[in-house]
Formats: sequence, structure tokens, C-alpha cells
Amino acid sequence: MAEELAAKHARLAARLGELGSVVVAFSGGADSALLAHVASTTLSPARAPAVTAVSPSLAAEELADCAALASEWGLEWRTVHTDELHDPAYSANDGSRCAHCKSSLMDALDGLVPGATIVLGVNVDDLGDHRPGQEVAAARGAVFPLVDAGLTKAEVRELSHELGLRTWDKPAGACLASRIPYGTPVTVGRLRAVADAEAALHALGFAALRVRHYGDTARLEVPIEDLAEVLAQREAVVAAVHAGGYRYVTVDLEGLRSGNLNQSLGAVR
Repeated sequence: MAEELAAKHARLAARLGELGSVVVAFSGGADSALLAHVASTTLSPARAPAVTAVSPSLAAEELADCAALASEWGLEWRTVHTDELHDPAYSANDGSRCAHCKSSLMDALDGLVPGATIVLGVNVDDLGDHRPGQEVAAARGAVFPLVDAGLTKAEVRELSHELGLRTWDKPAGACLASRIPYGTPVTVGRLRAVADAEAALHALGFAALRVRHYGDTARLEVPIEDLAEVLAQREAVVAAVHAGGYRYVTVDLEGLRSGNLNQSLGAVR
């Protein structure tokens, strides 16, 4: 392991050691997975439970992977149910949607383990994006150990690889609501449509993708290098997206851009 990366790994472990007892918000993505693993090995599983928030915004396959990772790594894993969809401010889907979601998450995690600090898998690169949820979480006492250690997204993946974690190359994910353009209300039906279409596309071998929801039209985003394969499997791709209930299927020629709907808010990318 490179000296600088090893030093950041040590800083991460030291920061977690300072906290003593934590609750890891565990989505199963590369960031929260690394945080959960290091917290569990540094503090012990009992002092670092990994908790996954379950709601219609979480794809079923992501929940299943959280359970699998917890089993593989010996994490103390549990789930909590969040009810952000019952919050009209969240469902309205304006630029503050993530803030309302994080508020619901903090409600569910706060006090779950008396005396423990809630920690989130936020890395240094995340700080420059439009992420109002981070501000809400921090204001309510959550801590970002990956940031404290100075880890970037690339370093999170590199360190995960060095530690033998299979999440090192897991495609970046986000809640299903992020597929719905701001201003379009978030509903269970729309989240289910996105989830069904994406699950069917994953089954075709497309690991990294987004299905953006525009009424009865789905806008498919895949990495540029996968565009040819989309065309090669055109009929199967169309059938997969139709399985989500969409009538029309379009492909974004600019490719996959995580969080690109933030551009409508004038966010700096």
C-alpha cells in the first residue's frame, strides 16, 4: 500500500477510535462499505453497527447486497424503516429533497445506540457537489470520518481494493429518487418503475446505469463505452425498460453522469 494511502487509512482508524462507538449509515456503496468495514475492524462489530435505511427509495437488489456484505464481513447489521415519502416537502422534490431525506434518516438513527456517533460515508470529493443532506446531517451531529481522513473517491476505491473489499469497483449508486427530475413529485409508483427498469437492465449485464424518469419516457444513461452494447442488445433493452411501465425509451448520448440532474439547479459540477 502506498505510503500516503496507508497514512490516510491510519487516520481513518484513529478518528474512529476517537469516537469510540459509532452507528454507520450503510447503503452498501463503496464509501459506506469501506467505512463500515474499517469501523467494525477498528472498534469491533458491536461498537460499530451498520444500519441500512429501508424505504421505497432503496432498490431491492441494493438491500440484498447490504445483507450479503454484512454476512461476508461479519458486520453487526440491522435495518430501520424511514418514512420520507410521508413528508410533503420531500415528495414535492425540490432542490432540498435530500435534506428532508437525511432528516428522516437522522430521526431513525438518532438514539439507536445510546452514546454512539452517527457516521456517514461522505468523501472529500462529495463536498463540492449539491448535497444539502450533508448539511442537515452535520448540523444534527453526524460525522464524516472519510473526510476527516482526507480520502477522495478514488482513494476510497484504492484502499478498498488493498483491503480486499469487493465493493472497490462497485458502480456509484444513489437513491432511486435521484432519477426523478426536480419538480416532478416523488411517488411510490415512480420509484418502482425506475427500480424495475434498472433491475431488468442489470440482468442484461449493464452494471453502471441510470434510468431517468420523464413521465412515460425513460432516458437511459450508461457509460460511453457501453453505448454500443446498448444498441447491440436494442430489443432486450427496450423490453427491459418497458418492464418498468415506460412507453418510450431514449438513450442519452452524453453517457452516464452521476447526479447530473443537479445541473437544473445551477449546481457546480
